[in-house]
Amino acid sequence: MKKYEAVIFDMDGVIFDSERMYMECCRQAAKVYGAENIENVVMACIGVNTENTLRIFRQAYGEDFPLDDFWKDATGRFSEMAQGGLLPVKDGARELLEFLSDNNIPLALASSTKTEKVILELGAAGLDGYFDVITGGDMTDKSKPEPDIFLLAAERLGKKASDCIIIEDSFNGVRAARAADAFVIMVPDIAKPDDEMKKAADLILPSLLAVREKISELVIA
Repeated sequence: MKKYEAVIFDMDGVIFDSERMYMECCRQAAKVYGAENIENVVMACIGVNTENTLRIFRQAYGEDFPLDDFWKDATGRFSEMAQGGLLPVKDGARELLEFLSDNNIPLALASSTKTEKVILELGAAGLDGYFDVITGGDMTDKSKPEPDIFLLAAERLGKKASDCIIIEDSFNGVRAARAADAFVIMVPDIAKPDDEMKKAADLILPSLLAVREKISELVIA
């Protein structure tokens, strides 16, 4: 069995149980601005960067929708909770990061969220010190499902993406990781794996605790 040299994490839905909180913030803003069918629109945005998220919202609600005001409302609610330390860390995240760090496995974080926000949220949770590289969605032109952010994260680690394990939860994230030719572990969050995901991911595991149990077989420790 091949041993891998580094691990790249997505953040929202993998490190943080943030997608449910983000969905709730959008629900609250939707009540203010009359945005119907908000759950389906938000689901389509999981795993993509801000630019593409706003494009999806414009397509769903039209040019007359007060998108700037809605977005400011929803993201303001989310940021207030995240920076207040209310962003819940996923079960097993600290244990997995601690194990990999103790075994000197290079670690990167590759998130569609803007870099500044990623750093703030990791810092508020006390997780920023684990990562050798932090790559945000504003650092590449193309968003997931394109592989660019993972290729950049691997490059900044000094590794080939094919020598990395990528841990993702979203469909677009798994697609991007597959396109990067990495070993793909899906830990599903809101979106449950369908037949496409079962083919695209090398492993589908129920939690980061399960990843912690498995990963010693996969990394060079």
